[in-house]
Parts: sequence; C-alpha cells; structure tokens
Amino acid sequence: MSAVSAAGILSPVHAPGAWSLASDGSLDWLQDAGRTLITVSDSVILVYFAVINTSYLLLILVAFGELVRRLRRASFAGYEDASASPFTPPVSLIMPAHNEAASIAEAVRAMLLLRYPVFEVVVVDDGSADGTLDALREAFDLVEVERVVPDDVPLRGAVESVHLPRGGPVPLVVARKENGGKADALNAGINLARYPLLCMVDADSILDSESLLAVAKPFCDDPMRVVATGGVVGIANGCTVVAGRVVEPRVPRELLGRIQVVEYLRAFMLGRTGWSKVGGLLVIAGAFGLFRRDMVVAVGGMDAGCIGEDAELVVRLHRYLRDQGRDYRIVFVSEPISWSEAPSTMKALAGQRRRWHRGLTEILLKHRRMIGNPRYGRIGLVSLPFYVVFELLAPVVELAGLVLVPVSVLLGAVDPDFVWRFLLVAYGYALVVSLVSLAVEEYAFHRFARSRDIWGAVVGAIAENIGYRQLTAWWRLRGMVQGLRRSEQVWESIPRTGFAETGQAGAGGGDRA
Repeated sequence: MSAVSAAGILSPVHAPGAWSLASDGSLDWLQDAGRTLITVSDSVILVYFAVINTSYLLLILVAFGELVRRLRRASFAGYEDASASPFTPPVSLIMPAHNEAASIAEAVRAMLLLRYPVFEVVVVDDGSADGTLDALREAFDLVEVERVVPDDVPLRGAVESVHLPRGGPVPLVVARKENGGKADALNAGINLARYPLLCMVDADSILDSESLLAVAKPFCDDPMRVVATGGVVGIANGCTVVAGRVVEPRVPRELLGRIQVVEYLRAFMLGRTGWSKVGGLLVIAGAFGLFRRDMVVAVGGMDAGCIGEDAELVVRLHRYLRDQGRDYRIVFVSEPISWSEAPSTMKALAGQRRRWHRGLTEILLKHRRMIGNPRYGRIGLVSLPFYVVFELLAPVVELAGLVLVPVSVLLGAVDPDFVWRFLLVAYGYALVVSLVSLAVEEYAFHRFARSRDIWGAVVGAIAENIGYRQLTAWWRLRGMVQGLRRSEQVWESIPRTGFAETGQAGAGGGDRA
C-alpha cells in the first residue's frame, strides 16, 4: 500500500473514501487488492484483540474458582503444624545482589525473620561496586572462611570468597564472586546451598512472614510430584513498611505505579493462577520461586546466556521431565506475597520491559522444538503457542493496529464506525478485564483497606490504555528485535533507595535491565 501511494498511482478523488487510478485504469486490480488487504488486516487485528482479551478473562474466571476453593480451605492450611514439624523440608533462600548497598542489610534481616522451621539465607554478591559486601559485613559481623564450593552447576564468574557471621547461630552465608550476571549469581547460590529446596528471591524483595510456609506447602502435600512453586509478586511502592514487613499495602500515589499495580495483579496473580489450574504454568517470577534442588541441578542450573533466566528454567524443567516421561507438577500459589519495588521512572520501566520481552523471545527461540509438539502435552499444544501468538507477537499487532486503522479510514478502506468497534474491543474490553481482576482480588483477599486505594487502582486501569500500553508495546518490540538479533546482553543496576520504614518504598527499579 505505501509503495503504491509513494509512486503516485493512488490518489484521493472527490467521493469521500474513494481512490482514483492512472488515467488508463490499468491498475484496477491493484486498487482492489490493496483495499482487500487493508480490510482483511483490520479484521484480523480486531479478531486478535477480541480473542486475547477473552483468553485473559477466561483465565481470570478459572483463577477466581481456584481462589474460592482455597479460601474455603484456608482455615485448614496447617501452617502452625508445618512451622513446627521436623518433616517440613528445609529451604535455602538464594538472594543474588548487585549494587544493593542501600537495602541489602534490611532485606537480609527480613529474610532471617521468616516463619519457617529450618532454612538458610545465601547471599551472592555479584561483583558489586557500591559496597554491598561491606554493608553486610558491618550489619552481621561477617568473617571470611575457607569453604569448598561444589561445582554442581557451571559458573561464568569464579567465587572469590565466602563469609559467615562471627561465632553466631545466624543461618547466613555470603559469597563474593566475579560479575557474571544474575543467572550466574543464582548458580553460585545453588552450588553453595545445603538444603533440598531452593527459594530464589530478589535482593529488593520483602516477603510476608508466612510466605515461605505457604509456597512450600505443595511440596509437603505432594512431595513426589511437585518440582517447583511460585508466589505472588506485589508492588511495594507506597506501602507502609515496619521492621522489614509490609504492614499496610497501599496503591502508589504516582500514576505510573498505579498502572503497574493493575498489571501485576492481572498477570502475576490471576493469570498465573489460571495457568496453574489448567496445568500450563510457564513462568515463575525470579522475585519469588521455590524449586527442588536436585531437579535444578539435573537440568544444569540457570541459563546464564538467557536474560529471562527464571521463566527459561521453568520451560526447561517442563521439557526435561516430559522427555523423561515423569509425572510432575509445577504450581502457582496465590496466598504468599513477595513485595518488590517497581520502576518509578519511564527510563527504568522501558529497560525492564525490553528485558522481559527479550527474555521471552530468547526462551521461545531456544525451545521452539516444543511449540506445537504433542510430545509436550498441553505445554506444547496450548501454553507455548499462546505465548507465541498472544505474548510475543502482541506488541507487533498492537502497533500495527495503531497504524493500519487510521490509515484505513483515511483511504476509505473501512467504514469509520469500524474505529469505534476497534477501540471497544481492543481497549474497552481490556479495561473490563482489568476491572474484573480488581474485583476478584478485592473479593478474595481485600488487601487494600482504604477505598482511595481501590479507586486509585481503577484510575490506573483506565490510564493503562491511554498512552501506557502503546509505549510498552514499542519497548517490547525493541526487546523482541534485540532477542532476534542476539545482540550483546548488558546488565545494569537500576538505582534503589530501599524501603522506607514509615511510608513510601524507594524509587528503585524492581529488577536489573
């Protein structure tokens, strides 16, 4: 279409929306073909948005049924028994850190106060340049010790030193290693971990006191089949934090934070709860995931060459266990919460979304043999194709729609009423999905006690469709291009200010980009 227009073959005529051709009329077929192509493209885009929003709504409804079932059983969860039982499997919490001096000591203190019978905290300082190790040394009176680090999974950067608290019972191990990226730091933590379960958490995260008990419960209930569990990630910006705990969840005052609250709720809680219920869970957030150590070692640990190492590990576990013909479960648990700082600037948010979509691109490329392959059951036939069509390609379709629909109206290829149908299906329907997500969360958990927080989230749901979605689509498209080109990965630390004890969480970035 654009090439034809540029050549001057098509030009507007007196009748609104009509086209005229060169005087000899020899290109009538090209006009008809162009008009048909535009009309079909617009119709495909309209159907695409209708299907994707319907899919999300169905996942939310499935999640709602699962949440209702869990709420009915909440009083019989057995956390009291699990917290005192010698049969509750011990856990190694692995916390990779890079330039986290502002908040690392508070984060570790909070982890050490978790309610769980036996656990250890393994902090891996991945070549920080801001005094992260010094902050830990001062807070916990660390001393360097001689310790052989196993090589169960390979490392890019060597472990330089291992430190323990001086003569105390504190279950803390701190390792200093050469910079190799987050995945490599996690691999170092896997090698240092002593216990059969690995909990991977971000250094800027705050866990609710019973989070570890809740996310470990599926392992206690079904120890032979459960190989991984994941928990909810919430946004800490704006929350009241006391003694390393979120005591009053709040919706941020800033519009950018409000929008992200809605995103996280829709995708990180309800979406993954739905996928878990149908046995198609592909993503466990790196901010809060629990894994069987033997399974992680069996598949070779984290992939340091993939920027989306958390989701890649889950897909690789599916692939390995399906190839082995094993009966297994990967579960999402909606009760526990890990609170993390979300990006509070557009620059930080852009880096995060490019990173996430690049990671998705790399994962789907690496495991493309699984896509559509009946050998991998609903993972190969449902989950992975869904992620290709409705996650990977979503920014392409979104941006194409923003260009094609206005152009189609200007050239008369579609009726102007089509624009309203497009806006209703693409954005009005998406708003309904977001509002349903808020209603489900409020019914199930009622985390936000103040009505102003609920209305703030509603404002965020509305504002998400006005400029925000379009920007994130552009950033995600750039991330996909980077993944397809296999350009060099650059790990940068997003500045954080830590969690304030009386109000706003810091303006940090939520992860490294």
